[in-house]
Amino acid sequence: MTLQEIREKKAAKVAEMRSLLAKAETEKRSLSADESSKFDALKAEITGLEADEQRAMFMAETERRMQGAPVERQQVDLESRVSLLDVLKAGMEGRSLTGAALEYSQETERRTGRKASGMFVPLSLLERRVNLTSTASQVVATDLRADQFIEPFRNKLLARQLGARVLTGLTGNVDIPAYGSGVTSGWVAENGALSASDMTFAKKSLAPKHVGALSEMSRQLIQQSSPAIEQLLRDDMSFALAQALDTAMINGGGSNQPTGILPTVGIQTASLATLDWAGINAMLQKLELSNATANAWLTHPQVATKLRTTLKSATAGAQYLVEGGLMAELGVSVTNQVPVKTGSPNKGRLILGDFSQVILGLWSELDILVNPFDSTAYARGGVLVRAMATADIVIRHPEAFVVADDIAIS
Repeated sequence: MTLQEIREKKAAKVAEMRSLLAKAETEKRSLSADESSKFDALKAEITGLEADEQRAMFMAETERRMQGAPVERQQVDLESRVSLLDVLKAGMEGRSLTGAALEYSQETERRTGRKASGMFVPLSLLERRVNLTSTASQVVATDLRADQFIEPFRNKLLARQLGARVLTGLTGNVDIPAYGSGVTSGWVAENGALSASDMTFAKKSLAPKHVGALSEMSRQLIQQSSPAIEQLLRDDMSFALAQALDTAMINGGGSNQPTGILPTVGIQTASLATLDWAGINAMLQKLELSNATANAWLTHPQVATKLRTTLKSATAGAQYLVEGGLMAELGVSVTNQVPVKTGSPNKGRLILGDFSQVILGLWSELDILVNPFDSTAYARGGVLVRAMATADIVIRHPEAFVVADDIAIS
């Protein structure tokens, strides 16, 4: 099964479990023996599907990386041995890198021909997006229980999970050839002359754009040797950069930003001012007429609420537009990263598309610079940490996306 099929199947199982519980709750009783047995069977199936999902996600990410510069097994092993905590400690103490961190940084400089302003670390080091806090004063204690750490609620980071293609190891600007128009055919009379036609080509271009984050970290936090602190540092720095990249994929186009899906010229538009099943199918039809195959819906939480509470028709027993996380048999992903059009009323957006048509190009390995001498941080014994990456985004086929931006939400 594909990753999308696994997720759809899991969503259907979850919906079935929820239905069992809802029925028992409505009737103010516990689950019957048969219902309990069915619930446990569904739970076991979901556990198996989650394992399948993790394997499929691993394979999908591996294949996406292979579409860019080839990554040898030795390189993957080297990346896995680099410790972010060791890199930050070296910068804080003003000493050179050692071990795997030094080997990786030197190899990156050799491969890219660029000298790091700080220290190169693998971007993959920050790709585990466990949502944790941006400050750490509450986690350093005599008895550190990192497993009980209280996380904040943060925007879901979904664009890459939806299947964006990732090109790594880039150096110069990148031009990707694209199909323009093709040879045409025509009927002619006997001995009639055919009209000549030629294929034309276009190109999609990627050029480096820079994203970064600057944060003060306490001396004690960085000196902690606990693996939980290592993960805390990774998660917080990864969230800052990953959120910027994901926001750019969806709605980039501002000053110094890549151009994402919504501002791209050529994406298709639709109207859901009247939110109904006919309008949803009209969006699907637009993609089908363009020979594109949608793999997901993407929207804002307030729009998702409208979709989950709007019936397909007035017929008795009709289903809601979204049930079990699916609409028209496609998964519906929800994140605050999808912007709302403010007004009276506010208008929400619904994006339908083939998200594999998004290309994320990465030039820079993550470049980290530690500054222990900033006056404010120095007075507290802390250090400033700057993390930067260089990337760009391009949409291969804009017509592979349909956007409705007139859904009234408030």
